[in-house]
Amino acid sequence: MQVVLISGLSGSGKSIALNVLEDSGYYCVDNLPAPLLSDLVGHLRLEGHAQAAVAVDMRGGSSIAALPPQLRSLEADGITLRFVFLDARNDVLIQRFSETRRRHPLAGDDVTLEEAIAREREALEMLASLGHHIDTSNLRPNALRACIKEFAALDERSGLTLLFESFGFKNGIPLDADLVFDVRCLPNPHYDPALRPFTGRDAEVIRFLEAQPEVARMEADLRRFIGDWLPAYIRDNRSYLTVGIGCTGGQHRSVYLAERLAAHFRELARVLVRHRSLIE
Repeated sequence: MQVVLISGLSGSGKSIALNVLEDSGYYCVDNLPAPLLSDLVGHLRLEGHAQAAVAVDMRGGSSIAALPPQLRSLEADGITLRFVFLDARNDVLIQRFSETRRRHPLAGDDVTLEEAIAREREALEMLASLGHHIDTSNLRPNALRACIKEFAALDERSGLTLLFESFGFKNGIPLDADLVFDVRCLPNPHYDPALRPFTGRDAEVIRFLEAQPEVARMEADLRRFIGDWLPAYIRDNRSYLTVGIGCTGGQHRSVYLAERLAAHFRELARVLVRHRSLIE
């Protein structure tokens, strides 16, 4: 049985993630108290459900502390467990609550929205490193849906999942990046008006970047660094490693290198690729 567990900060997109899995045929449960997770999975397994998705967060109160032992118990019982933790910058969360006019679950008469977000972030800190961390700050709903579908569809091979994530520094460094590489020093196709409308996945930009010796050297250096240190991250029992590749706008150089690195490492690990600044 496969179980996708969803957690994260209020306003980070957990409802979107749960809905896309429900639309994909998963049996979905929202706002489950953490101590009930094992019982729920056992019941669904007996009922013959092959896929389930469960959202567990601070709405369940302090019982969230029971989640880590529950995860270990499920994995020991042979459950294929995938855990995704959704996050976003504080300013983005405040804006989202302002736009929806919804109340934060930890807010109250004597607690401001900013204080509630800070308290929730501190309380969930222990969970953030347990699963696949996704920063939704600059992700459109459709892009988040695609990320969740891709994450849930990972094959069953054991080992680390390597995510290459392009981004634009003008939008800030992604919260979910474990390693960050700055490629703004490379020749920029943006300054060629004929190339500006394209992206690092288009043939025109690919030809331009392939003709630049600095780009080839950067790619080789990144391949070597990641290849040299990947075994160490695997020995550290990590399930996920997110490598951020950033250029100025996140349209050309970072996209090209993220795609190239993903293609190279697909033979060595489970690989995902995401482009945060592209309009999908």
